[in-house]
Amino acid sequence: MKKTFPFGFFYALITLLLSFTLVHGVYTIVVRPSAEATLQHQQEVWAKDPLARMPRSVMVILHEYEPEGCFVLAVWAGFILGWRQWLVSREHRALGSSFISLKEGEVVFPDDVREFTRQIERLPDATQSRFLPRALRVALDRFAATRSVQHAADAAREECEFEAAHLDAELSMIRFTVWAIPAVGFVGTVRGIGNALQEAQRAAAGDVTGVTQGLGITFNATLVALTLTILVMFFLHQIQLSQDRLVLDTKRTVDESLIRHLRER
Repeated sequence: MKKTFPFGFFYALITLLLSFTLVHGVYTIVVRPSAEATLQHQQEVWAKDPLARMPRSVMVILHEYEPEGCFVLAVWAGFILGWRQWLVSREHRALGSSFISLKEGEVVFPDDVREFTRQIERLPDATQSRFLPRALRVALDRFAATRSVQHAADAAREECEFEAAHLDAELSMIRFTVWAIPAVGFVGTVRGIGNALQEAQRAAAGDVTGVTQGLGITFNATLVALTLTILVMFFLHQIQLSQDRLVLDTKRTVDESLIRHLRER
C-alpha cells in the first residue's frame, strides 16, 4: 500500500512554530515595551498622588506570559481553521462540475455503468480523490454489483456519512486548542494567586502593591483566555456548519445527477 505524505501533521507543526514566532515577535517588539513604559508611568504618577486614577492599558493586560501563550494557541487555531475552510470551499466549488455526462431524461442501466465509471477514472488522481467523484464512483460500483437503485443510494449515503465523520475528526486539533487556551489562562490564574499570597505579609503591614500585582496577573490571564476561547469557538462552529452543508449538498447532488437516472430494467 502506498504511503501518503502526512501533510496535516507537518502543516500543524509548521503553523505552530510560525504562530509562536509571530506572536512572540509582536510581544517582544510592541506589547512588552509598551506595557513596561505604561507601568513606569503609573508608578511615577502614584508616587506623587496615590489616589490618582489611571485608565487600564490593553498592553498591561496582555504583557504576561500566559496571555502570550493563549494568543499563540489562538493564532495556531486560526491557521488550521483557515486551511479547513479552504478545503471545504474547494469541495463546494467541485459540486458545480459535471464528472459524468448525463443529459436530462437519460437513464442508466446496470450494463451501462462501466461507461460512466470510465469517465471518472479518466480524471486526474487528485480530482478522483475529491468528495463528489468518490461518492459517484461508490454509487456506480454498488449499482453495477447489485443492480439495485436502493443499494446504490445507500452506498452514496454511507459515503457521505463516512466523509462527515472524517471531516469532524479533522477538527480534533481545534478542539484541543479550545481546551488548552482556558487551561493556559488558568495557569496564569494560579500563578497570580500564588504571587499574591506570597505578598500577604507585606499587605498586612500596609503595602498592598505585591498583592494587587498578583491579582492583576490572575484577572488579566482569565480575561484574555476566555475572550480568545469564545472567538475560537465561534469560528469552530462556523467551519462545522460549512462542513455539514457540504455533506448535505453533496448528497443532494449525487441524488440529482446520478441516482434519479438509474434504472433496474
